[in-house]
Amino acid sequence: MGKVYDALRRAEEQRAQRSGEGGNAAATAAVEPTAPVPPVAPGTRDAQPMAPPPSRAGRGIWRRLGLGRKSRVQDTPAEINKRRIALLQPDSFVAEQFRNLRTCIDSIAAGHPEHEIRTIAVTSALRADGKTTTAIGLSAVTAMGVGKRVLLLDTDLREPSIARSLGLRPKVGVAEVLRGDATPEDAVLRVEGTELDVLPVRSVPSNPAELLASTAMRDLLNWAADNYDRVVLDLPPTLGLPDAKAVSELCDGVVFVVRAEETPREDVEAAIEVLDRRRILGLLLNGEQREDPRYEYRA
Repeated sequence: MGKVYDALRRAEEQRAQRSGEGGNAAATAAVEPTAPVPPVAPGTRDAQPMAPPPSRAGRGIWRRLGLGRKSRVQDTPAEINKRRIALLQPDSFVAEQFRNLRTCIDSIAAGHPEHEIRTIAVTSALRADGKTTTAIGLSAVTAMGVGKRVLLLDTDLREPSIARSLGLRPKVGVAEVLRGDATPEDAVLRVEGTELDVLPVRSVPSNPAELLASTAMRDLLNWAADNYDRVVLDLPPTLGLPDAKAVSELCDGVVFVVRAEETPREDVEAAIEVLDRRRILGLLLNGEQREDPRYEYRA
């Protein structure tokens, strides 16, 4: 995995040079589908263990990834509203981009009927690239379809944000289900005013990697696929953690989120290498600036 850390080191140098420049990108999304590729059957490839972090030069990188840090990111109301914009403004330009993403996935599924795409993992290279916004937006617009049963599943057991973003107050969650202390039916909540079901995280466990790589996680996904037409999973970031790799191998495909003009190419390439590019359904460009978003679309 030395190539991953080389990429992260270069990314750290680039971001240091850009620190303090520019503002936040507009909350828009542009879909960049890859060539349709049949998903790899779950369990056919062995997970690659992550090497220990570099001793001195890489410490800043690992701090940026949030490893070894107990405190979680504090969300502002504005950031929470950004994540659920497809629910708050279903006719907005941003919501239409998530519909574009849904259409791209449906097209890939139609082109490969022998490989059903029911469970879709959403991840990114690093934190703050927009994976949670994408997972919420994609699941929200999919649930707007007539007769569609959709489940949004939070598998970020280190810094979960789905429940907080959607105003849910779970009594039990994913960790309790994986430990056998609750059933999936006990943990699923409905977002008020929608047809979207959510299986959120209530408590952060001490062993997230082990829970996500367990047989119980495979059983949970099998239950979800049996009971819903589409399951969207919000995964942790890919680089620096084993979690996204373990869960993505159980899913039918992966949507990979890239933040415009911020996510370095080296990070993207390294993360796709970790995940196995054959699983990637497409890349979603998040935060692209548009002068007049009402009339500009990219398929």
